[in-house]
Amino acid sequence: MRMRRMKNLDSRMEATSAYRIAVPAEYKGKWRSLKAGCTALWVEVGCGKGKFTAETAAANPDVLLIAVERCREAMVVAMEKAQNMGLKNVFFIDMDVANIEEIFDAFEIDRLFINFPDPWPRKKNAKRRLTHRSFLDKYCRTVKTGGEIHFKTDNAPLFEYSLEEFALCGLQVNNLTRNLHENGIVGIMTGYEEKFHALGTPINRCEVVCKPFLLPEEKKELTVDN
Repeated sequence: MRMRRMKNLDSRMEATSAYRIAVPAEYKGKWRSLKAGCTALWVEVGCGKGKFTAETAAANPDVLLIAVERCREAMVVAMEKAQNMGLKNVFFIDMDVANIEEIFDAFEIDRLFINFPDPWPRKKNAKRRLTHRSFLDKYCRTVKTGGEIHFKTDNAPLFEYSLEEFALCGLQVNNLTRNLHENGIVGIMTGYEEKFHALGTPINRCEVVCKPFLLPEEKKELTVDN
């Protein structure tokens, strides 16, 4: 998410510092220690300004939600939402999701949310898409076997591309829809989602079941070696 530089960013970050995990690697393998009685660990990739984040945490008080966002200007707005709501079960990390294995232990996450990521429409940038097979491999190493990736996008070409990547990696897809809110609002919406739904843009969504797998190129290497 791109936002204009905030002149008071540092002071706002300091005011909400209780919600920011400054050195996330220190919690690898022990994230649940942040929430007494934690029943599940959920991670949201690219939380933006945090509407979905805050409302999801509020609706699931026994779950620990960790929100990842590279844009600090967006993240501080999300942290302010959490603080204003008095939430105790959500924390934020400003990092690149490509480093997810440095932050979360193997199979530590119960559920991963990917909401409206950058579609990177140019073919040469396909590897940057958060549903590219290389990212899926990382997710399936950190999300428990049988855990889920919940994916939403308004971008139809990205959704179709993602479905192809899921199939290529042998991942099961459940509850697939290309028009989530066709018959009324379903679930918690992001701020971005609200705007595009109001414009009549269909929202694509599915749930992907995680399992360990070999990347297609790794399968080829095994075939050659044998």
